[in-house]
Amino acid sequence: MDFVTGLPRTRVGFDAVLVNQVCWGPELIAETTEQIKQIRARILTAQSRQKSYVDQRRKPLEFEEENHVFLKVTPTIGIDRVIKTKKLSSRYIGSFEVLRRIELVAYHVALLPHLSNLLDVFHVSQLRKCTPDASHVLEPEPIQLKENLTFQVTPVWIDDTSVKKLQGKEVLLVKVAWSRSKMEEHTWELESEVRKGYPELFSDKS
Repeated sequence: MDFVTGLPRTRVGFDAVLVNQVCWGPELIAETTEQIKQIRARILTAQSRQKSYVDQRRKPLEFEEENHVFLKVTPTIGIDRVIKTKKLSSRYIGSFEVLRRIELVAYHVALLPHLSNLLDVFHVSQLRKCTPDASHVLEPEPIQLKENLTFQVTPVWIDDTSVKKLQGKEVLLVKVAWSRSKMEEHTWELESEVRKGYPELFSDKS
């Protein structure tokens, strides 16, 4: 008796096992292949359904001449880092008049004199349509934009200090208050970097 197959150790027993493998082998492969095809078909159906939902909500952004648009800009804190807080995250300034369409996704925009250092052609992803409203008076924000559409915010003071242990070393941190257009936001920064970039913040500290 074969304790694995449960069949007697005879030629007939081995022939039965061989026949069983020959019969079930192709059937099992065919069944598995069919199941894989069904799974792939269901995945494609789900992806197609999800894409149709997204396409209904996603409309290509286009502007006409004399339309007014806002320009997307990003604040930086002056020590080689972009601010990633809610209040001071990427925002829009303007509005500016669209002069003409350059390419499918590029527009020539009329900038104000204090932004003359910028190239006045922008990708559509940097623009947002402005809906005119006579009751809403927009005043241009006096910020100095860099060519990469970033501008530097100003540190006002240091609110707090902290010590963080990292890999057995103590790292000194400071909580800096940043100011822009009557708004304030706080971020934790390395004291060494802030002291190097803004030594005046430490002038009255020991």
